[in-house]
Amino acid sequence: MGDKNQTTVTEFLFLGLTGHPLQQIVLFVTLLFVYLVTLGGNLGMITLIWMDPRLHTLMYFFLSHLSFVDISSSSSIAPKMLCDIFAEKKGISFMGCAAQMWVFGLFVATECFLLASMAYDRYMAICKPLLYTLIMSQRVCVQLVAGPYAMALLSTMTHTVLTFCLPFCGPNIINHFFCDISPLLSLACADTWVNKLVLFNLAGAIGVFSGLMIAVSYVCILVAILKIQTADGRQKAFSTCSSHLAAVSLLAGSLFFIYVRPGSTSSLDSNKVISLFYTVVIPMLNPLIYSLRNKEVQNAFRRNFERKKVES
Repeated sequence: MGDKNQTTVTEFLFLGLTGHPLQQIVLFVTLLFVYLVTLGGNLGMITLIWMDPRLHTLMYFFLSHLSFVDISSSSSIAPKMLCDIFAEKKGISFMGCAAQMWVFGLFVATECFLLASMAYDRYMAICKPLLYTLIMSQRVCVQLVAGPYAMALLSTMTHTVLTFCLPFCGPNIINHFFCDISPLLSLACADTWVNKLVLFNLAGAIGVFSGLMIAVSYVCILVAILKIQTADGRQKAFSTCSSHLAAVSLLAGSLFFIYVRPGSTSSLDSNKVISLFYTVVIPMLNPLIYSLRNKEVQNAFRRNFERKKVES
């Protein structure tokens, strides 16, 4: 009888962000705008990098993958969330919830590792410019891009399998707007200390590994920049790195607040705002950060715009 009771949950219901009609309208318009900018900005970045031969370098190869990851992570959350804003029943099937958690987790973890790969690339370009083309071979480039996807896949599969192997026998209302790990664990009809321990350790390991790689790379970069004699050279090096540091700071800060900080599972309501930031807003900000602070991207956009203008 106990086993039968533990298989009764076939769908989950989201509480969502708000039930106030006016707030729902404002939220829908705002989030729809943000999502459309996310799609346009990241697709535009990928297209620009693909079209302009001057951007066919390793740095922009990484950047195109970052844009792809941002589109994928945002698209796993935003369309469903937008549909749910005005829906009376904000439901998702058991397997749909597992799929959403897996897809979103895969691309968020990939972004963390990908940002670390980008930091290593900047370190090699600035600190070892004469050896850059020799060390950063095609094989190394593939490894630096494939590695983040592989490590993220392993991490996300672990979380998803452990979470959805738990018995869910009711209630089935998730105090969130998407299938995230912490709200789901609060609904399980079993002790979840193993899941919480694995979540803390894996999230911490991803943060420590990528964070250390980024920190060490930028310490070395800072030392190298300070040795540059010309002000123009220092400014160019700083501008190359500042965009990446901004993207890292935004993502790392929000993820730490949700998954690593002590007591992160006990404040689900306050976590919604932070979750909204890293699920929807950050994927929109990344292409803006890299385009507004990168003269090569601006020049490439100008060249392609003028070429299209002449052709028409």
